[in-house]
Amino acid sequence: MKRRTFLASAAAVAALPTPLRASSPRTLTAAPSAVRIAPPEYPETQIWAYDQTSPGTELRVPQGADLHRRLINNLDTPTSVHWHGIRLNNAMDGVPGLTQQAVMPGADFDYRFRCPDAGTFWYHSHLKSNEQIERGLYGPLIVEEPQPLDIDADHVLMIDDWRLDQTAQIIGDFQNGHDLSHGGRLGNVVTCNGAMELRLTGRQGDRLRLRLINAANARVFTLALHGMRGWIVATDGMPVSQPRLVDDTFLLAPAQRLDLIVDITDSEEATLLDVVGEDSFALASFAVSGSGSPRQSPPAPLPPNPNSTPADQADARQLVVKMQGGAMAWLDSANSPAGEKSGRDLAADGLFWALNDYAGRPEAPLAELSVGEPAIIEFVNDTMWPHAMHLHGQHFFELDATSTPGDFRDTTLVHRGETRRVLLTADNPGDWLLHCHMLGHHAAGMGTWIKVS
Repeated sequence: MKRRTFLASAAAVAALPTPLRASSPRTLTAAPSAVRIAPPEYPETQIWAYDQTSPGTELRVPQGADLHRRLINNLDTPTSVHWHGIRLNNAMDGVPGLTQQAVMPGADFDYRFRCPDAGTFWYHSHLKSNEQIERGLYGPLIVEEPQPLDIDADHVLMIDDWRLDQTAQIIGDFQNGHDLSHGGRLGNVVTCNGAMELRLTGRQGDRLRLRLINAANARVFTLALHGMRGWIVATDGMPVSQPRLVDDTFLLAPAQRLDLIVDITDSEEATLLDVVGEDSFALASFAVSGSGSPRQSPPAPLPPNPNSTPADQADARQLVVKMQGGAMAWLDSANSPAGEKSGRDLAADGLFWALNDYAGRPEAPLAELSVGEPAIIEFVNDTMWPHAMHLHGQHFFELDATSTPGDFRDTTLVHRGETRRVLLTADNPGDWLLHCHMLGHHAAGMGTWIKVS
């Protein structure tokens, strides 16, 4: 399939008048839909979607506001919604079996929570998510800073890949043992905001905010800018201390977000590129016409979010999460919800991965932390594949080799054979999932949780 233009638009959602918020929440309907992903000579693709589109409705709220949405499940299977990256109250986190019951077909569930941090977040299904996200159940959630930035436009760019057959329909091999035990499900069609190449417009000299979100099941995107000069200003919704220039190429792992401030430098076209080996493909292209008002200085740092200061490491609880299993490093045995089993028997159950010798979500948490307690999690990747480790309800600082805190994130990419240490302050009470966001890896055993009380 050749890349074709498809322009997708997302309408900003206005806040309801205050008197109506409690009694009349806006709805978010999960239901089958059909969208055009492939070129016109192919049929539309049958998907599952929020409000008929994928990505779903763009939700925008001011920092500190309440978000109130009623999920209506018009699918023929249970589902839920996880509000990825929001430091919300635990009951609203959307994890069946840990924070809520699944929302059954024909039922509904009210999500209501405060959005304390400004930044780029997203929402997605968290039940059989390796299938439900792949079928289209995700959308962007933007929490706006109190003061507008000095920019000419703000663009949300959700990147995904889809595995389609020759009739442009989603291939339903979600229990494929090869995918589950290797790098995960990789698609053969890459889209940005649902388009094989998103076409936008701009002027030479314009300063843009690009909010990049990786919604793919397993693909780690290698990205590049052409015709633009850019700075990273936030990671996973959290501002960096000082904007830093974008390298020639940069990575975006599943579930991660990057906020870039970019200046259009080319007089004809500026492009966000997907780099694959020696080749590169346009994800989003800006047709440049006319001249804007070039800025003479780099962008200023974004205002910091609350509770974003690293804790004293001397008092931190030390935790280890050892990643095990998968192809070429098969499990000999591990515990599981059904008891201790051999690697062969685990594989027969669809379990190929373990965390700390346990395949699947254990009954006991990885740790019980007190509110306000600091902890260092050491992720040890003893597998042959990368893993994007995501912690719900909290953010953490990535630590470098000298234990210096770096980016403040909710998802960290741990390459094969690598050890990555992160520092968190357990400031949000509840039961919080910790899992690999290569979604097939999570489905095949790579998940645990922490309790904060």
